[in-house]
Parts: sequence; structure tokens; C-alpha cells
Amino acid sequence: MVLKILSVVGARPNFMKIAAICEAINGINSQGTEQIHHVLVHTGQHYDSNMSASFFNDLELPKPDLCLGVGSASHSVQTARIMERFESVVVNEQPHLVLVVGDVNSTAACALVAKKTWCRGDQGAKDFIPKLAHVEAGLRSFDRTMPEEINRIVTDSVSDYLFTTEERANQNLLHEGIPAERIFFVGNVMIDTLLRHRSKAQESTILQDLQLADGGGVKPYAILTLHRPTNVDDKQVFSYMLDAFLDISKRMPAIFPAHPRTLKRIQDEDLGDYFVDHFVQGPEPWDSRVRIRLVPPLGYLDFLHLMSEAKVVLTDSGGVQEETTILGVPCITLRGCTERPVTLEHGTNVLVGSDPEKIIREFDRVYCNEQKSNRSPRYWDGNAAKRIIKVLVDDFFGERSSVRAG
Repeated sequence: MVLKILSVVGARPNFMKIAAICEAINGINSQGTEQIHHVLVHTGQHYDSNMSASFFNDLELPKPDLCLGVGSASHSVQTARIMERFESVVVNEQPHLVLVVGDVNSTAACALVAKKTWCRGDQGAKDFIPKLAHVEAGLRSFDRTMPEEINRIVTDSVSDYLFTTEERANQNLLHEGIPAERIFFVGNVMIDTLLRHRSKAQESTILQDLQLADGGGVKPYAILTLHRPTNVDDKQVFSYMLDAFLDISKRMPAIFPAHPRTLKRIQDEDLGDYFVDHFVQGPEPWDSRVRIRLVPPLGYLDFLHLMSEAKVVLTDSGGVQEETTILGVPCITLRGCTERPVTLEHGTNVLVGSDPEKIIREFDRVYCNEQKSNRSPRYWDGNAAKRIIKVLVDDFFGERSSVRAG
């Protein structure tokens, strides 16, 4: 008997997480008889090549078995398209288990479909509804204006296996009435992938390409990432933040790998004067006014290397908060709340929101501090995916797992 798992990816943050899952499955199957038949489904939620294809190459992910090609749309339209197309996948594939990661629209859409679809039992067995596993369960920002927060709550409420990255997530789930026996504290699969690829990322030439490194070493620089609607959809808020980033760029290069959504906002709101395009307008001496250095979205290995050598990262991304914690790089989060409190308690993260004065004040503090953090949260050790697969295999074949919340 073989456990059939259908895993779902759709957006850039999913790729780093599913890479570790794929590797753990390969490790189980390499021990002898195949125990897991793995089907990888890409919904196509991220449709830009740099946001998708390059990550598959960098992470050595297998080519998806199925691509749904949903593309971009409003939250509701995109979610509906994913649900419509994924239903036929579940009906045709008949998986024992559907595994979803993170908090994007693909996560919630496929979770709902999995728990509403009946599959035929083999050889006279009863029909069944697939089990659902959520990797990165229990994270809460307690801000329900964030679409990701709704996706997290919906997905967790219907999941059979809830795999958590930090102890606060366990508490959140228990508080919401999730039975303790469904919660498994396993660690962080995205950190599994970071630790595996950290050495390979050092071979990247991104620092030389951006003229941030030469024979004399690496120059101090900042990285900016920004894409959340609360930061980029209001022109006044966005422009005030850009004023702060412009001030930072006068003291060190500020590198901005622009998310396609953010780039569109820059173009639509005529904010291009804040930036100089590195690859179009050339490298140093850059621009006499000293502007924010705009670069295209980067592949995983290039961005990991760029982040690991940065003096500071300013971001509204959840995953970057976790990655900088492990890398020991100061992280200034451009949000008023975070669903990843462990990065505040044990990591390098601090919240400043969109207030330009707070951004500059925190940057000044980091600018004068040469010391890096080297603390790692519990179970962020590179083995989270192995723990997940062990739980699923043990349960399917009738063995009780010892990996539990607590």
C-alpha cells in the first residue's frame, strides 16, 4: 500500500516550503519500497517567470505534475478559479491526503476543495474525503483586514494535520478549539530550505552584478521589499515611506527587488523619480541625486546571498522576517503587527509600521550597531520536513507519532 499525497504550490513563498517537503519524501522513498506517491500541483497563482520558473530551477524542484494556470485576478475571482480547476484534480487523482503550505489564496482554495470532495475507495473500500495537512499552521497577525489572515483561519479550521513553526502558533490553535492531537510542532520548512541552499547561494554573483562587492570586500547596503496593499496602494502612505527609503539611500545603497504588483503601483502613481534602474540606467556613479536602486525580482539563490550580506533588510514580507532571523541580519518590518512573533522574541526583527520617522529611527539604531544575532528558534534546525513526513507516514501505516505540540 502506498500513501498518495497531492501537494499544492501557487506563489513564490510556497516554493521554498515545498522544496523541503519534496526532499523529505524522496528521502523516505529512497530507503527501499516506495511508501509515498507524490503529485505536485502548481496553481499558477504567480505567473511571472522570475516569481515562479526561476525558483523551481534554483530549488531543484521537480517539474509540477499538473499546472492549473489560473494567473492574476482579484482575490475572489482567483480563489474561485483555483477551486474550480482543483476540484477535477482531486476527483481524478484520488489522493489520500492533500498538503498545502503557507497562507496564499491557493492554500485556502485547495483546502476547501479537498474537504468537500469525495474520492472513490479502492477495491471495494468505502468512498472517502482526503485528509488535509497544513504546513505553517497557527500563525496569527490578529488583523483580519489582511487576506492572508483569512486564508490562515479558514485553512486551519478544516485541516486534519496542523504543522506549526513556533510555540505561539500551538497556543493560537488550541485557543481556537483545535484538538491538541491534530497539532504537531515540527519547526520551519522554509528554514530547512535556507540551510540546505546557503552554501550554494554563496556562489551567486549578485553582489558583483550590483557592484556591491569588489576586491576590497562587501560595501554596506540595505534591501527593501514591499508589496502589501496597506503599504503600496495608498499613494500618500507609499510616497512617505519612499521618502524615508530615499534618506537611507543617501547613507548606503538601498536595493529594491520590485515585486510585479509594487512595480505596477510605482508606474501607475508616477513615482519613478524615487528610483534609478540599475540594469537600464547603469551602475555607479548611479545618479547624482542618489536614488533607490530598482532591480527586477531575483531568483532564490541570488536573493538569499544578497540578504545574507546585507547591513539591514526593510520588508513587509512574513518569510523574510524568518530568514533574516536565521541569517542574523537586522530586519525592520514595515507593518504594525506580525504573525511571526518568534522573530521578535528570538530573532532580529522589529516592527515600525509605515511611519517614516520610526523607519529612520530604527535604521539609525541598526546603522550604529555592528553586532549580529545568532539565536535560532526551537526546531529551526533543518529537519522540519522530515518530522512532517514521519507524522504522515506513521499515521497512514497505523503507527502513532511522538511529534506533538508542546
